[in-house]
Amino acid sequence: MDTSAHQHPRPAPETLPLVTIVALCYNHAPFLAEALDSILAQTYPNLEVLLVDDASTDGSADILREYAARHPGWQLRLLPANQGNCRAFNQAFRESSGEFVLDFATDDVLLPQRIAEQVACFQRLEPDYGVVFTDAELIDETSRFVRHHYRRDAAGLHPRPATGWVFADVLSRYFISTPTMLMRRATLAQLGGYDETLAYEDFDFWVRAARHWRFYFLDQVTTRKRLHPSSMSRRGYRPQDPFLASTIRVCEKALALCRTPPERQALAVRLRWELRQAVRWGNFTEARALYQLLRHAQAARPLDWLLNHYAQLRQG
Repeated sequence: MDTSAHQHPRPAPETLPLVTIVALCYNHAPFLAEALDSILAQTYPNLEVLLVDDASTDGSADILREYAARHPGWQLRLLPANQGNCRAFNQAFRESSGEFVLDFATDDVLLPQRIAEQVACFQRLEPDYGVVFTDAELIDETSRFVRHHYRRDAAGLHPRPATGWVFADVLSRYFISTPTMLMRRATLAQLGGYDETLAYEDFDFWVRAARHWRFYFLDQVTTRKRLHPSSMSRRGYRPQDPFLASTIRVCEKALALCRTPPERQALAVRLRWELRQAVRWGNFTEARALYQLLRHAQAARPLDWLLNHYAQLRQG
């Protein structure tokens, strides 16, 4: 019996939106094959893949060359000197064509339905949605499951994911799993890509994008995020934190973007947290800068003043 009339043929790749994967590598050799194989395993057929090596020193470039040779449609960029994540991503983004863009760190892993599910979600949403993000599995260096990004109990998900207009939410708290984001090209283009003066990109992207675009939380697990000692997040909130100056710069931008007292109060929650961490870890110059931002936001409290005074005394 011929059942072909009852089957639903898959759309031809050219009828689906093009999705660009910018696969960014810096010394990810132990994890690279698993990451690149997860691109090959995607069920979504219309992909543009840009492999970017940011001057790795661990043999990653050889692995990337091997995959690029086996998959001629993939584009390979071997940067001659380390550019940092923001600049390396922007170079690839400017050369790309996808309607949607995935910033993929090659120590992570994409689950097979990842892109198909997120594109389908975008197609159900209004065009002012600029980001779809999801839950993630956190894995260790040997790819063993550790936990999910969101803790689930009878009361819901923790941290509670905001959806829609999330500007105040991204100011006050951390809830988005960065590797799970699929971004609309128009959103990145409006922002001019990532800010290359910063040491990291996600907080700044959330703040600037959320001012003009809605975000959507898709309650699926789409990504396996790698936890390992060399990841950038492990260096945060330590003496001479390399990312704190960037955080302060983003908070300055955020204050300029705030339009209402509740938004300034949301930013104050972030500033107060950063101030306490800066004092705790002995970053006293940065602590004083954060206190000044609290004053500009008209949100400084007596304890904030005391912490600033302590930082001033310790700084000499």
